[in-house]
Amino acid sequence: MTAIAELSVVPVRTDGMAGEIAKAVDALEAFDVTYEVGPMGTVVEATDASELFAAAAAAHDAVDEDRVITTLKVDDTRTVDRRPAEKVAAVAEQREDDGD
Repeated sequence: MTAIAELSVVPVRTDGMAGEIAKAVDALEAFDVTYEVGPMGTVVEATDASELFAAAAAAHDAVDEDRVITTLKVDDTRTVDRRPAEKVAAVAEQREDDGD
């Protein structure tokens, strides 16, 4: 089925973080996941949660800082195959229905 996660890897430092975050995102390429980078985190999709956990660990390890904070929020849907875009569309549809 589908496992979707929101991944945030934050290098704790005083200057810009983009370079280290790019390393974390690059680490996802070694796994069977799709992802979309956002301003506050990255949405990652895989066929099972174990692949998400492995990809998140690799992203965390890719950051070269003395302190790294990683947050992973997982939606492991085991009965339905639903993509992230479908979840967003369902909310938009509900908002339209509520506006009638």
